[in-house]
Amino acid sequence: MNSMNAPKILPWIARKAGISDELALKLWRRAVSEAEYLTGTTEGSAYYGLAVDRFLTIVEDEVGNVQSCSLAPAPQLSWMWRHQSRMSLLSLAASQNAYRYWQNTWEGMYPQKKAA
Repeated sequence: MNSMNAPKILPWIARKAGISDELALKLWRRAVSEAEYLTGTTEGSAYYGLAVDRFLTIVEDEVGNVQSCSLAPAPQLSWMWRHQSRMSLLSLAASQNAYRYWQNTWEGMYPQKKAA
């Protein structure tokens, strides 16, 4: 079993989904176990990203299974996580493109001499 602590946002997600903190913690532990099984590790960004993604998916599945008397359905939470991931990848791609542009410009201004 891994030693990954539950994220501090867990109670907020539980309230938004309409589930108890205890159930959210139980679902978090399940998501962490699945992420560990799928990645084969308990460290790294791929592991953590998969754990959060699995947790949000499991919470949404759990909320879908609960019969609710309220008129407003529980919000879908995974879109926010996926959107944030896409935005961070876009900023990384933009910085890589800027780096390549300046590198190509620099090499065009000062070409390297080839060894004979």
